[in-house]
Amino acid sequence: MAPRILLARHGQTRWSLTGKHTGRTDIPLLDEGRRGAKLLGERLHHGPWAGLPDAEVRTSPLARAKETCALAGFGDRAREWDALMEWDYGAYEGMTPAEIKATRPGWLIWRDGVPEGESIASIAARADEVVEWARSADRDVLVFAHGHILRTLGARWLGHDASFAARIRLDPTSLSVLGWAYGEPAIERWNDTGHLD
Repeated sequence: MAPRILLARHGQTRWSLTGKHTGRTDIPLLDEGRRGAKLLGERLHHGPWAGLPDAEVRTSPLARAKETCALAGFGDRAREWDALMEWDYGAYEGMTPAEIKATRPGWLIWRDGVPEGESIASIAARADEVVEWARSADRDVLVFAHGHILRTLGARWLGHDASFAARIRLDPTSLSVLGWAYGEPAIERWNDTGHLD
């Protein structure tokens, strides 16, 4: 089993800044997002990670994740993986939660899903694929991806239903680490943005 799986959420984009659901739309990073990606890279290239020389690196194929990965200094080591793509929000792509709730009061993506998009079961299955891969590795793994897929991955790592992801916030350019405690899956670090301070 992997000692750790490190999760890096992509840097700030125009849509993430305004709270729009950004699934498969290939939105570029803002200057703030690029700066954050470089700061994340500086952090990962110093102690205690020292550049993670033996880690296997994967990234979502979407530009905002790939650019974050490259700016953090891991682009030459990363393999693209469709399992790390963001949730396909279907008819809700580009909408904010407030806009959706105006027509669907009480809507919660983790319970109600999205019309014409990816099901909750499908994103959970993709997260399970990443968890299985990470646990089969004999070294650290580092992934660059998106808010909802990484939150789902965190929930599934812990053995919870995908809906548990509603309870674990994840900011742009954050670093999270999933590992083990007493032989059980555990969160070592979550939504850490200290490198941005």
